[in-house]
Amino acid sequence: MKQLRTIKEINEKITKGKVVVATAEEIISMVAEKGVEKTARQVDVVTTGTFGPMCSSGAFLNLGHTTPRMRMSKVYLNGVNAYAGIAAVDVYLGATEIPETDPANSIFPGAFNYGGAHVIEDLLSGKKVLLEATSYGTNCYPLQKLEKWITLDDIKDAYLFNPRNCYQNYNVAVNLSDRTIYTYMGILKPHLGNANYCSAGQLSPLLNDPFYRTIGVGTKVFLGGGIGYVAWHGTQHNPHVPRTDGGVPRGGAGTLALIGDLKQMSPKYLRGVSLLGYGVSMQVGVGVPIPILDEEILQFTAVSDGEILAPVVDYSEAYPQGTGEILGEVSYAELKSGTIIVRGKEVPTAPLSSYPKAKEIAETLKQWILKGEFTLTEPVAALPSAEVAVNFARQPEKE
Repeated sequence: MKQLRTIKEINEKITKGKVVVATAEEIISMVAEKGVEKTARQVDVVTTGTFGPMCSSGAFLNLGHTTPRMRMSKVYLNGVNAYAGIAAVDVYLGATEIPETDPANSIFPGAFNYGGAHVIEDLLSGKKVLLEATSYGTNCYPLQKLEKWITLDDIKDAYLFNPRNCYQNYNVAVNLSDRTIYTYMGILKPHLGNANYCSAGQLSPLLNDPFYRTIGVGTKVFLGGGIGYVAWHGTQHNPHVPRTDGGVPRGGAGTLALIGDLKQMSPKYLRGVSLLGYGVSMQVGVGVPIPILDEEILQFTAVSDGEILAPVVDYSEAYPQGTGEILGEVSYAELKSGTIIVRGKEVPTAPLSSYPKAKEIAETLKQWILKGEFTLTEPVAALPSAEVAVNFARQPEKE
């Protein structure tokens, strides 16, 4: 594939104010009107976006040394446990952690009104958070108890670090049983009463770069309203899944581990979420720029909702038992129409992710690039197995 431009050349155009940027939604109509070849020569960058619950998220916090010093062994922020088994005043606050006093599902379905994600949102909102810490005490760290109110400004370092974000496609959740069930995919009514899904579809980052040709370790991204980076492949990253003829995974595949300065971020794009009967999660806003280095990359970014298929899975039996059974596939165009057909029944659909917010993120990232406030980075390493997946996908079909 003939290269049209390099990331270095794109950055030079950004600096000079000559870069051409389109969102992943805009590029679809551009390609339909002008074709791949002409559009690829015109557009330098395509921006993507997603905003949905991403459980595998949290923040590393350095709470700063006290006087006298303290080696914190138990830490609570507004009653939510922060893991302290790292160093004297370093903790990790997981988005899904809930207070020990929360009855959880002992009173079913549990409300899960507050957890780690809400603490992070409160810190970003400028609210005071109660810090409680205890220690067994040492000669070098003698203080054994601490209780005080803090804000994000009082925390020396705060890094958002999310081990698994931006799932590349995902299940459509339904319920075949005769009872209502409560899941991380929301409340599912009995007898195929509804279908929930969670992806921005044609705007979603990894669906616009299905073989990770431009997204790798070190890629700079929009994260939570600030700037972040791809730190590694996300947990459960798996590119070796069935794909459509256009290379789109037909189920969960790649994921990203993301890191960024929490103090740059906004509660507008990082929100605590309570999932009835399941637990706490965090709505995370992510936008990834796709540099158009050649025509193939441009073609990938022109994927539309009608070309993206997702598996329909029963969350009353097949998912919890891990059988791998699917009830069929539907496109995101069908999902966004409001109804799908499952086993001959018309089933109403609803998203857990926000397409309007995803669109807003892609547009915001576009404007940052056009204004010269955001340049692109060269990945320092490819995501695992990406090249193997690419080579496999490009093999000619056997007769």
